Amino acid sequence: MIMTNEPQKFAEAIGVNFHNIGILNSAFTHRSYLNEHREIEHDHNERLEFLGDAVLELVVTNFLYQTFPGKPEGELTAYRASLVNTTTLSDVAQKLGMNDYLLLSKGEAKDTGRARQYILANTFEAVTGAIYLDQGYEIAEKFITANLLYLMKEIISKNLWQDAKSLFQEKAQEAVGITPSYEVLKEIGPDHNKKFTVGVYLKDDLVAEGEGHSKQEAEQEAAREGLEKKGWE
Repeated sequence: MIMTNEPQKFAEAIGVNFHNIGILNSAFTHRSYLNEHREIEHDHNERLEFLGDAVLELVVTNFLYQTFPGKPEGELTAYRASLVNTTTLSDVAQKLGMNDYLLLSKGEAKDTGRARQYILANTFEAVTGAIYLDQGYEIAEKFITANLLYLMKEIISKNLWQDAKSLFQEKAQEAVGITPSYEVLKEIGPDHNKKFTVGVYLKDDLVAEGEGHSKQEAEQEAAREGLEKKGWE
């Protein structure tokens, strides 16, 4: 079954009056769902995710540039990474109730762990892409501002933006006397839109995995997940 009224409910909840509600339906459709429902004609959300990622990066970067005029590039980059990483985006998506609108395969629907976090973060990007495509930049910017940018204050006050790799290395050396190592586990997508999955190891023990559009971003995400799993936050 294709959801007909459900995307409209979400659109009303976020206060966006879509011209084409079908584009929002696509934003909530995971590739796996189409594999089980060949009769469905609308597309999955990966192209919208690609577009939304770029919109999100521009909005966040402009916000940080304007808000922190005295901060150097490196610190602004760390701020941005703390806002657009998988954990933050999936948390925001969860708060917005996106989980209730996802169209997933039976297998994907059963997974509520880290894999679902990736799906939710990607869905947030896809919804952002859908809003931009249907409503334009200003409405997309308002959506991101209302639902994401306000978190920056808490991120700074709690030092959540600080380099996760450095902190994980420090904690690992203190706790077990081991320097972490990182390994690329998976690399998918075309050159202009690569996605990397990286594992962080303590000797031969895989502690956690992270995903990102660069190896560095994926390593930071893996380190953040490792800190959480080890209770070293």
